[in-house]
Amino acid sequence: MRISSLAARNQNQITKPLRWVVTLCTYNERENLADLIAEIHQFAPDVDVLVIDDHSPDGTGEIADKIAAANPQIFVLHRSGKLGLGSATLAGFRWAVEHGYDWLINMDADFSHHPRHLPELRTLTDDADVIIGSRYVAGGRIQGWGLLRHFMSRGINWYARLLLRLPAYDNSGSYRCYRIAKLDDIEFEQVRSTGYAFQEEMLYRCRKVGCQLRETPITFADRQKGASKMRFLDALQAMWDILCVATEKPSRSVARK
Repeated sequence: MRISSLAARNQNQITKPLRWVVTLCTYNERENLADLIAEIHQFAPDVDVLVIDDHSPDGTGEIADKIAAANPQIFVLHRSGKLGLGSATLAGFRWAVEHGYDWLINMDADFSHHPRHLPELRTLTDDADVIIGSRYVAGGRIQGWGLLRHFMSRGINWYARLLLRLPAYDNSGSYRCYRIAKLDDIEFEQVRSTGYAFQEEMLYRCRKVGCQLRETPITFADRQKGASKMRFLDALQAMWDILCVATEKPSRSVARK
């Protein structure tokens, strides 16, 4: 009887469906949020969605609350102000770890990352810990950018590959799928970047805990609604942050409780 119970428990563990969450970091995205969540569930009906809102003055947080009240798959994390994309993404990571999810997919909230790519990202989890929706592998494309934006993006990716020894071609994009068990190995307190360099630093931290990376092509479309938040000064700050990460001294591991 004891052996049978153990076998039944193991069988339940084998057949238990994986838990997925999509994180959306928002600031003034009221024009996009409801439509984006609907399309996410069109292509991935089983996933939960966590909206991390930085006290958007346009009422994005209130719209998220209304959607969540009508749909048990939607959750909202309110923050006190515009505290940075990196810290918002980390807040989503912590939430996913605490709530026992198996996989997390992070997306931009402005339709630059189309939900139609979700099924492909989800099929590549058998042999990778981080799957990157990539603009810069064969089949990847960018729509709606001018020459300067292309130059800035290509430059920052080359810079990150060189300084951080990253094997991926698209290190600055945030359309990614993460294995939660590996995220839990990262000491989030060591992450220094709060802005656009966060994406490059996160891949660096993932590699340090042994993550296998894989890229799959996506089409990145510049936002159709709302205003872009990327500035040239942000790119300069990102370059400085990447340099600081590349030259940091190794830290002693902190024992997890």
